[in-house]
Amino acid sequence: MSTLTTSFLPSLEKENSLFVYTTRRRRRGHSKKSQSIVPVARLFGPSIFEASKLKVLFLGVDEKKHPAKLPRTYTLTHSDITCKLTLAVSQTINNSQLEGWYNRLQRDEVVAEWKKVKGTMSLHVHCHISGDHFLLDFVARLRYYIFCKELPVVLKAFVHGDGNLLKNYPELEEALVWVYFHSNIQEFNKVDCWGPLKEASSLSSTTTYSSSSELGETQMDNTSNCNLDLPQPCQGSCTCCFPSTRKI
Repeated sequence: MSTLTTSFLPSLEKENSLFVYTTRRRRRGHSKKSQSIVPVARLFGPSIFEASKLKVLFLGVDEKKHPAKLPRTYTLTHSDITCKLTLAVSQTINNSQLEGWYNRLQRDEVVAEWKKVKGTMSLHVHCHISGDHFLLDFVARLRYYIFCKELPVVLKAFVHGDGNLLKNYPELEEALVWVYFHSNIQEFNKVDCWGPLKEASSLSSTTTYSSSSELGETQMDNTSNCNLDLPQPCQGSCTCCFPSTRKI
């Protein structure tokens, strides 16, 4: 996935970072080059899932057990140093992936959980847009559009990394994907339905966009066909819904 803020200090040697860094020359009459580095955003190019760059960790889960019987969550993080993704499949969030000041600064993790509501399974994906510190607030719009752009890659990582589960229970590919964008800015604090997992993970992420507005309009088109309300669990105790306690 692409780096999600302008201040994440990506390696200058890494070409597939969100930002390419160039040296700005001083105006004529100055003998030395400026040491300032100018970031050039690479926001609207293609995003392609590469299985070879995905590391999968299975922590206390059984691929033979249906998520309705054993809680199942995904924690996906990205390394700017290795350009690789790490996916933990576990019963709760793998907090060890989220430790350290660098991860707390970036907040580019994506976490998800399988939930059963009134007998129907669905995948609930959570993205942190802004609200943790002022740097995230400053680039909230940018982060929102990048998350929208990269989500098909994220979902492909879930499908590929937990492929044996989906082979054992192919009906899960028809489960709806609900994406929660968490933000202290009302415009970006929302929940969108991205349709069945099989379709959502196949949305084109290789298109080149000319602007964030075009990307946003495309994302809205992709989710507009899922005009459903967020499923709500039963109010009392039942066997058709997961317990109300949330893993995320």
